Amino acid sequence: MFKFSKSHTITAAAALLFASTGARAFDTTAGDWKFSVNGNVNVDYIFSSCENGSTAAANGIITIGGACTGSASGSSVSNVGNGLLPAAISFGVSTTQEGYDIAAHFGFYPGIDTNDGGSPNVQQGAPAGTNVALGTTGLDVRQVYMTFGNKDIGTFTLGRNFGLFGFDAIINDMTIPGVGVAGGLSTATPANTSLGSIGFGYIYCDTIAQMNYTTVDLKGFNATIGIYDPINSLTDDLGAANGAGAGTAGTKTDPGIHGKLTYTAKFNSATKLYVSADFTDQMQKYTVGSARYSYNGFGADLNAKLDWKAFEAFASYYHAKGLGTTGLFVLSDYDGAGRTSDGYLVQGTYALGKLKLGLNYGVSRLDFANGADGSANPTLLQSNSKLTAGAYYSLTKNLTLLSEISDVDTKAHDNASNRSVNANVGAFLSF
Repeated sequence: MFKFSKSHTITAAAALLFASTGARAFDTTAGDWKFSVNGNVNVDYIFSSCENGSTAAANGIITIGGACTGSASGSSVSNVGNGLLPAAISFGVSTTQEGYDIAAHFGFYPGIDTNDGGSPNVQQGAPAGTNVALGTTGLDVRQVYMTFGNKDIGTFTLGRNFGLFGFDAIINDMTIPGVGVAGGLSTATPANTSLGSIGFGYIYCDTIAQMNYTTVDLKGFNATIGIYDPINSLTDDLGAANGAGAGTAGTKTDPGIHGKLTYTAKFNSATKLYVSADFTDQMQKYTVGSARYSYNGFGADLNAKLDWKAFEAFASYYHAKGLGTTGLFVLSDYDGAGRTSDGYLVQGTYALGKLKLGLNYGVSRLDFANGADGSANPTLLQSNSKLTAGAYYSLTKNLTLLSEISDVDTKAHDNASNRSVNANVGAFLSF
């Protein structure tokens, strides 16, 4: 691992944050430069019992991610694939020159499911992108960034890296080495990653081009402020389902802004408290036919984690307007009026020697933007909720065997409901 700040750690492979094995697989020095490599490989068998296909079709819930739905061929799905994380291999170089600590990082994330087109998590057309003979997997280059600074001035981070809003929620999600909600893995053309608790308690932080500054440690406090390359909403992809028809994204006058404040208190060798607050803010501009519209997307979250001996408790809450649900600017507006969303995740884990048992519950809610939105989209997602129970056994310090079961419920504003259950068993190797 390397330090983004003393209380905010982002790794070359996010998977390593679950394990207590911060050891690098390879770490060597050549002259003034240090070179390191780390990563993970994870594989799960996933069985999903999905909502009956005819019921799901009748419900027609407008959502991205949620309870899986069956088809004419049945409502049970078996897959072998990655979980919440793809596999990863991460390269880092660092040195100190003229009093400044300088580093660069490249993170490559291959999946194991067949995916021949575009994004490793978005299948492209047919048969390309479907799970057929002679297919191949995708490569996700999530991280390309540099850092520089020192203990006197703080740290600057420039490049593509994880966003600040929602980061602490996903990095503390116990399902990060496993599956959680199966999501796109419960289909005939599986994606390379599952949802974990994304869209079920928090919005995915995503990886975005950004420029940040993080202060030095101030008696346990750290602050980060930065700008990022504004991203477009999925309005034009969702079309009429999002209420705006097929829109064209406009150029953005200003970058997005995000920030983070953290506090860490270590009471004794067995007790530690971590608290954080994050925000993100960005303007959207779109053209639909001859009409132009814009809306602001804003979100903030609060997170707290308590470590006490073998017990860990974590809680997170977010509130947003014009930001949507599941991902940044997904189902975020109706004709330029921002939809309000919120959610929370609560979790507890307890270690019994090499075995860690955990339970987490999460809810994400989405409201209509206005009365016109309600009239046009009565089947819009109202809430995604899920309960996950997991068992994680450290066979060695780098190899974890795991099993999880998740009960998933997706509700629409018209009271329609889809329900599914998925279970997984697999292994997670970090190095």
